[in-house]
Amino acid sequence: MTNAEIKELTTKELLGTLEEKKTTLVRMKLNHKVSDIENPMIIRSTRREIARIKTELTARKKADK
Repeated sequence: MTNAEIKELTTKELLGTLEEKKTTLVRMKLNHKVSDIENPMIIRSTRREIARIKTELTARKKADK
C-alpha cells in the first residue's frame, strides 16, 4: 500500500486497516518464531505500512485542529 493509496482512504477505513495489519503482524511474528516463514521481509513491509497509516492518521488529527 503506497502513500497515495493511504491518503485516498477515509479515516474509518484507515482505522480498520490499521487493526487488520496489527493482527497480521502479530500472527506473522508468532509464526516466524515457531517455524521460519518463507519471506521474512514481509514482516518489515507490514511494520512500515502500519507506520505509514499511523502517520496519516496523525496528520489528519493535526489538520482538524
